[in-house]
Amino acid sequence: MTNAPLGALETSAALRRGEIDVRELAADSLDAARGVGAEVGAFAHVLEELTREQARIAAEGIEDARRDGTLDELGQRSPLWGVPMPIKDLTQVAGQPFEAGSMALRGNIATVTDGVAQRLLDAGTLTIGKTSTPEFGMPCYTEPATGAPARTPWDLRRTAGGSSGGAAAAVASGVVPIAHGSDGGGSVRIPAACCGIVGIKPSRGVVSPGPYSTEGMGLATDGVLSRSVRDAAVGLDLIAGPRDGDFMPRPRPPMSYLDSVGRAPGPLRIGVLLEPLAAVTDVHPAALRGVERAIELLHGLGHVTTPIPAPFTPQEWAAFMPLWSVGAASIPLEAQQEGELLELTRWLREQGQGYSGVDLAQALSGVQAIARRTGEAFSAYDVVLTPTLSGPPAFPGELQLPGGADDFDAQCAFTPWTSSWNMIGNAAMSVPLHREEIDGTELPFGIQLGGTRPGEEALLLALAAQLEELDPWPLVREPSAA
Repeated sequence: MTNAPLGALETSAALRRGEIDVRELAADSLDAARGVGAEVGAFAHVLEELTREQARIAAEGIEDARRDGTLDELGQRSPLWGVPMPIKDLTQVAGQPFEAGSMALRGNIATVTDGVAQRLLDAGTLTIGKTSTPEFGMPCYTEPATGAPARTPWDLRRTAGGSSGGAAAAVASGVVPIAHGSDGGGSVRIPAACCGIVGIKPSRGVVSPGPYSTEGMGLATDGVLSRSVRDAAVGLDLIAGPRDGDFMPRPRPPMSYLDSVGRAPGPLRIGVLLEPLAAVTDVHPAALRGVERAIELLHGLGHVTTPIPAPFTPQEWAAFMPLWSVGAASIPLEAQQEGELLELTRWLREQGQGYSGVDLAQALSGVQAIARRTGEAFSAYDVVLTPTLSGPPAFPGELQLPGGADDFDAQCAFTPWTSSWNMIGNAAMSVPLHREEIDGTELPFGIQLGGTRPGEEALLLALAAQLEELDPWPLVREPSAA
């Protein structure tokens, strides 16, 4: 496949140099989406007609720029012009399928294009397809009711994570170099860790949800998955920015995220948090060894690490639960669609419908109180380091359980750190620093870099780039049935 070994920025440069033809790249990527992509359950929908039209327009743009001597300007204005970058099937693209992993929306076609998708389209990327997501993006695994489950290419028996599982599987298996995702409790970072790639969730307000969506509970935001830190940075450059009318806007920083990657941060104070936040659970020794590996590298870079205690208990974390379940209950569905929902979604909606307005107000206040206390506890540090997950990529049956409550508890135990950064609203990213053989199969283990203050995406990216340079990770993983 033409683009398998190349990252997003490398692909863009090769396109401008004429080493790759964008129409051939589109054809190869579509073939890969149907081939390797199908093996790992990466795509809910492959969008051939749209992608070929995008490739035609991109080719014309490159040809015009070459004729006019403005290729450099094209690269500066649209750094991923002609590069495959699929969109998660929780985000709408007008005229294209939008099923959100649910039989309740089977056959649905979007009538509008969400703002974040429009920014990707305007940047000249090739959509390739809509990536797989579980029903309405609720769980941390990707077992959609409408299609094939997403699997990590490291071991096709194990989940790719969720809810951006299809996006992570597509990137990790080499179908595309970069993908759009979204994250309401870890849904970019969890699959990034399961698939051995980079995933960044920006701070609340960095990426506008407008014009057709609102901030809602303030937990979810769009993000990026890629194989390299530089590609994650340029992807964030494409989607970041406020829109008029945003409830919680955050202005773009003066320097691009891509430029920030090349600026090594001075000695940082890094808190090391190993105590689970969302559940009382054991942490796999390999996940802890991933953190130890990171600490050794950080010390070599001149950073200082300090063990820190959890700023709140799993019982206090439960303030998150009403927001999540009320969010599920607020999905507009007709009565006949309710019977088509999966068990977890039904259970979450039932829980949410049982809360009063006072309960919701108290939950919002409780989360804000936890965020304030956490901010105070983290104030002495620049970054907080945790494992991304409590263990290796899970077998689906360990997470998707028959009862909704048991399913939710299993997810919390698997992802005891990620959702807390959605609660406090700061940026966080998963870095695929560690790999270890488990039961005869090599598996990836991510480490999470969590921001201690809002708007510190550039700092996290710069730190992750330092780790990547010192201890690079595998870029493409051929699917393995183990």
